[in-house]
Amino acid sequence: FIYTTAKKDYAKKLLEVLDPRKKLIRRCLSQSDCVCSQGCYWKDLTLLGRDLAKTVALDHTMQGFPAQAANWIPVPPWSGDPEDEELLRLIPVLGQLGQAVGRGDGKGRGQ
Repeated sequence: FIYTTAKKDYAKKLLEVLDPRKKLIRRCLSQSDCVCSQGCYWKDLTLLGRDLAKTVALDHTMQGFPAQAANWIPVPPWSGDPEDEELLRLIPVLGQLGQAVGRGDGKGRGQ
């Protein structure tokens, strides 16, 4: 899933870059799928229809997920550097979370 506070047209262009063959990303939520409170948009992970105990969100700002802060994993903003491998560094962490969820020990909430 991609979940952005950006408008739908921008999200669509982003998907064309990230997944031009439409094989990796099954769903994209955009600004119209966000909650607007006092002029600020935030992402509501319950819209994914998944168990939040088994859901994590990667984002450069926690402001996007105030209601589900425990599910948030901070990542630095991407600056366009093609050498950036920050997300690759998260593979071991995400693997550990996946194993924890599989064991049912409750540690799969992005903590």
